[in-house]
Amino acid sequence: MPNVTIYTDGSSLGNPGPGGYGIVLISGPHRKELSAGYRLTTNNRMELMAVCVALEALKVEGCDVTIYSDSKYVVEAVNQRWVFGWEKKGFAGKKNPDLWMRFLRIYRRHRVRFVWVKGHASTVENNRCDELAVAAANSPTLSEDTGYDPADA
Repeated sequence: MPNVTIYTDGSSLGNPGPGGYGIVLISGPHRKELSAGYRLTTNNRMELMAVCVALEALKVEGCDVTIYSDSKYVVEAVNQRWVFGWEKKGFAGKKNPDLWMRFLRIYRRHRVRFVWVKGHASTVENNRCDELAVAAANSPTLSEDTGYDPADA
């Protein structure tokens, strides 16, 4: 199975406000960049959506995946295994349950390891993801984040 390195970042211009995510996927000699922007969302939603979209972009199941993210919200929820407890409780009282359920569906198809990186530091690919996310958030044509709930802001 392929080894895949993924860098993700999410950004919102106001919280809530317009937002976007940026992704860099690397597997062997292959590299792909993805991004999208939304009219009204939050930073945490964009961080988590970036991870979901990145994992969904993998064409083969069972990949060894390392995800680099500057989102402690996402990285700690998985590495500390909190998300699995939230799942057992039906995500009661948790923000972004739609994205956490989406994440768990695709997460379980691969062997995924998360690594936290400091944002806006010397990680070239993380900085590229930030550029993609901000550009997407500033796009003149933004999609609707249909799962956004103002109560989660």
